[in-house]
Amino acid sequence: MSDIPFTSMPAPPAIILVEPQMGENIGMVARAMANFELADLRLVKPRDGWPNEKARATASRADHVLDAARVFEKLEDALADLSLVYATTARARDSYKPVRGPEEAAERLVAHAPAGKTGVIFGREKYGLENDEVGLADEIVTFPVNPKFASLNIAQAVLLVSYAWRNASNPSKTPRFSAPPNPPAEKADLYRLFDHLEAMLDCRNYFFPPEKREALVQNLRTMLTKAQFSEQEVRSLRGVLKSLDRPAQHCGTDAS
Repeated sequence: MSDIPFTSMPAPPAIILVEPQMGENIGMVARAMANFELADLRLVKPRDGWPNEKARATASRADHVLDAARVFEKLEDALADLSLVYATTARARDSYKPVRGPEEAAERLVAHAPAGKTGVIFGREKYGLENDEVGLADEIVTFPVNPKFASLNIAQAVLLVSYAWRNASNPSKTPRFSAPPNPPAEKADLYRLFDHLEAMLDCRNYFFPPEKREALVQNLRTMLTKAQFSEQEVRSLRGVLKSLDRPAQHCGTDAS
């Protein structure tokens, strides 16, 4: 199923990974980026070199992201052409930089895109970014995770940022697809369901004692009305009732 294209999509941010240690993580980052139409992947001193076949194995066909990835020896070089940069971190820093949540950061990235390129820096798998690396960014983005377990896999963090950016780029929040129409049942069909059910219950002496019949009927009708059944659902329920009207066959089970 193809995506519904968004109109006037702003330029997405670059994703910068500082000294990523595992090719598998780089591949999963590429996959997360491709999910939300990000394609500018920049690697700063990947531990196992580049290109990396383990990255391709976990990218799940996000090969275009990996093929376009650029490698840098210094973080400053990877950021050189950007004009708004966020650093991701789960730790409080001795810094007076503004700290944003992913939604607010994404909105600022989208708003800035017409003026210049943007990017988000992600740190090493084991300990994230150094203070001097955070110092190269304009602002900090952090996630509202459990403070007792704040560690995120790089791909998870990239996915959260990418998702927030895609949402900010699509103010109407248009979903990728919608459910097929399921028209509500007409009242006449619903009333026939009432009559069918009540006739069956009368045969089984459900409405007992007789003086409580009216109250029991109203309770049933209220429950069935609240459900706001569709046409198909009413037809299915009528089919169930017709099935129950037929002589029962022994199924080898004893329902309680």
